[in-house]
Amino acid sequence: MDTFEEINVKGFVEEEIDPSLDLFDEIKKLKKEKNAVILAHYYQEPDIQDIADYIGDSLGLSQQAAKTDADIIVFAGVHFMAETAKILSPSKKVLLPDLKAGCSLADSCPPHLFKKFKEKYPDHLVITYVNCTAELKAMSDIVCTSSNAVGIVESLPKDQKIIFGPDKNLGAYVAKKTGRDLVLWNGACMVHEIFSREKITRLKERHPGAKLLAHPECEDVILQLADYIGSTTGILKYATNNPANEFIVATEAGILHQMQKENPDKTFIPAPPNNNCACNDCPHMKRNTLEKLYLCLKNGYPEVTVPMDIIEKAVKPIERMLEISAKLGL
Repeated sequence: MDTFEEINVKGFVEEEIDPSLDLFDEIKKLKKEKNAVILAHYYQEPDIQDIADYIGDSLGLSQQAAKTDADIIVFAGVHFMAETAKILSPSKKVLLPDLKAGCSLADSCPPHLFKKFKEKYPDHLVITYVNCTAELKAMSDIVCTSSNAVGIVESLPKDQKIIFGPDKNLGAYVAKKTGRDLVLWNGACMVHEIFSREKITRLKERHPGAKLLAHPECEDVILQLADYIGSTTGILKYATNNPANEFIVATEAGILHQMQKENPDKTFIPAPPNNNCACNDCPHMKRNTLEKLYLCLKNGYPEVTVPMDIIEKAVKPIERMLEISAKLGL
């Protein structure tokens, strides 16, 4: 068996699994035995989504985890999501199937550099997108999601100066929608920056009745083409409620699994990227597998921890976001 130090270096447990095991059954048994709950982001592989107790976006999952009486939270997502769950549920054990499941957007904003950036604008309020590290949240005044970012900015006085980070594309979208002059950190998600305007335009010509659904982390040239711009949850709801039969989806391709399950008679087409890959998978999200989920639940690690001083600072901007969202009905 690997030592804990070796597990931390590799990010997951390497262990032979009996190929005859029914992993779905074994995970269900372990979950009951250990009083655990499994959370899966929409971008996870289909098997993980199907075994999860809750499926959703990052903040919604963390809020759900805080409501449960489970002792263990297995977060099938990326590292910052597991951190957020720990911030909101500090007394619970939070496991991540693969510790190396990071995030290109979170990585694009190192806290020590953001601290220096923030110091240049001492009279600015700091709003950070939830897709960032716990350290960055701890440096923030308000945290936001892709679904409530516009509403939160609009709730503030018009003369309030604002730093928005780490996603420059979401920040630019919010600035455009609100008319505010935001100071943006230059960060982005690798998946949402690879969509090809030219290929999407050609695809729309071949499917003239299809609606283009885009996440606001996409570049503006893609958002200009979109029939709907919204969060992963918003995109899923729009596809379900809209009478159209075809949809082109400009976000990570994992969401298509839930879209197809909820709308079996509709057609969902992943938006083409500007490379030779046929899909838009996040390599970090896809580090998690059913096998790794089983092993982390069986062994009780890898565990995600956050220092208590960071938890105490990071929970405040999250709570402020929740207060504003509740007040405005966002």
